[in-house]
Amino acid sequence: MLIPVRCWSCGKVVAHLYEQYKTAVDAGEDAEKVLDDLGLERYCCRRMYVGHIDLIDEIAPFSVARED
Repeated sequence: MLIPVRCWSCGKVVAHLYEQYKTAVDAGEDAEKVLDDLGLERYCCRRMYVGHIDLIDEIAPFSVARED
């Protein structure tokens, strides 16, 4: 699915940083350092990124527009 806009625990806006995080981790950088550089210091906010599983490509074929 998509990353939530806000952290579930503290309410900090975190979604806008996901593309930078994903790009850096895919390039081989350490996830801990990337999260530090992005300013995600709280455990709850870090959890939103580390525990996220990107399923949008698997779910998208099933989201067909319904006709009324």
